[in-house]
Amino acid sequence: MERESMEFDVLIVGGGPAGLSAACRVMQLALEAGEELTVCVVEKGSEIGAHILAGTVFEPTALNELFPDWKEKGAPLNTPVTRDDIFLLRSQENASKIPNAFVPKNMHNHGNYIISLGNLCRWLAEQAEALGVEVYPGFSAYETIVEDGQVKGILTGDMGVARDGSEKDGYMPGMELRAKYTLFTEGAHGHLGKRLISDFNLREGKDPQHYGLGIKELWDIDPAKHEPGLVVHTTGWPLSETGSTGGSFLYHLENGQVYVGLITDLSYSNPHLSPFGEFQRLKLHPEIKKYLEGGKRVSYGARALAKGGYNSLPKMSFPGGLLLGCNAGTMNSSKIKGSHTAMKSGLLGAEAVFEALKSGQTGEEITGFGDRFKESWLYKELYDERNFAPAMHKFGNFLGGAVAFFEQNILHRSLPFTFHDLTPDYATMKLASESKKVTYPKPDNKLTFDRLTSVFVSNTNHAEDQPIHLKLTDPDIPLDVNLPKYDEPAQRYCPAGVYEVVEKEDGNGKKFQINAQNCVHCKTCDIKDPSQNITWVTPEGGGGPNYPNM
Repeated sequence: MERESMEFDVLIVGGGPAGLSAACRVMQLALEAGEELTVCVVEKGSEIGAHILAGTVFEPTALNELFPDWKEKGAPLNTPVTRDDIFLLRSQENASKIPNAFVPKNMHNHGNYIISLGNLCRWLAEQAEALGVEVYPGFSAYETIVEDGQVKGILTGDMGVARDGSEKDGYMPGMELRAKYTLFTEGAHGHLGKRLISDFNLREGKDPQHYGLGIKELWDIDPAKHEPGLVVHTTGWPLSETGSTGGSFLYHLENGQVYVGLITDLSYSNPHLSPFGEFQRLKLHPEIKKYLEGGKRVSYGARALAKGGYNSLPKMSFPGGLLLGCNAGTMNSSKIKGSHTAMKSGLLGAEAVFEALKSGQTGEEITGFGDRFKESWLYKELYDERNFAPAMHKFGNFLGGAVAFFEQNILHRSLPFTFHDLTPDYATMKLASESKKVTYPKPDNKLTFDRLTSVFVSNTNHAEDQPIHLKLTDPDIPLDVNLPKYDEPAQRYCPAGVYEVVEKEDGNGKKFQINAQNCVHCKTCDIKDPSQNITWVTPEGGGGPNYPNM
């Protein structure tokens, strides 16, 4: 079967805040200039928003720039933040509230909104379509088309391939989507972005990217306990027990619901640690439990987030395209926010691409993008907090937080030097034999749950009979190398039960099993595997979680 081919001026890979903002902005500029442009967004989720997972306390700065009249247009920003509570959890029972005066400025959320980022993306897609953008959900970008050292577009994944690689009934080969410029906005650790960074050497002279794993649930809670606009953050326990860093959030949105979640920095060193288990324990702490008790869990999800900040930003331009949003790592981790920064990055990318097309370029590298970025508030915001993530990794949450407080509240600028964290997250694991064992309580199915029940409420679905999308470079590595050394950490760091170590059928030892249909596309395995042996590639388009309201 021949591959179909379609041509566009601008192709955008990923229908998240960066990609959709870029699509809207390119079209706005074209309409203002009376130019005809074809712009296409492809999204691997079954619909826009299906794979979108974030906290989300949302800062409207970039949205104000893109659609100053967003209120009239009905953007789903319904719950302004009314109050910020920050707790240091000292143990399973104890907590101290951190006085407002000691909270780093960036943690204050006055003027922000508690939103569903998935719903904001659904709204942005409507705006994009109204402007004339073609939006195609259910299509996964499988491979980049590179010719003569220039990115020319992407191939979408084939549909209807069996696990053994044979073609099933209804087989459809992927399409060639070609464009003068392709913008990669796949979110943190995008699988094409990862390859572009390596193929075009975009990380030269930069710190490695660092990540956290965010696990989140949506709950219906007792109306008497619900306080719309309340934002609660915690640091310390349970992660502090293993010397790990990260923190939790609990946000009261509209309709009697709360988001509750835990971010575990993937620089953790204890292979016995399970971010999923830590999150379940967190919900038993009195400060969190008091809101959830008597409530009902509605949805569950997990996603890695890029938190290396300014020092880890790759070069974002290459011949034929740009790397934008969380795919480049524009999240501001001192604010625990990446949506406004991803959107701004999309706007900058759109303006750069529009200018290039207007001057007759057809894919030559937009070498001026770095300067355009440097002149924006996004650069200043990320540059000013460049010490936050490395200080947290170097000194832990408490002293790292003190550095942030000193910079933001006392100096009102960053220190005149820069901290660096040069150890990639996969290289931080200590041996299992030298690490403290962690025991996680059995789920009570009221507040705490197991992985499989959780994956069920994430509405995750993949066609059963398709090639496994988690590729082992060397299939013999997991058991031979990792099991004795690290007690195969994949069975604990995966928040969806994809990886298991099970007895062989013949009872002769153990084997590594991949349950790919459980995958929620969080990318943790690709980031954290100590032998860097697991590569996440896109499954058939439309597969994965289907998040409502997340």
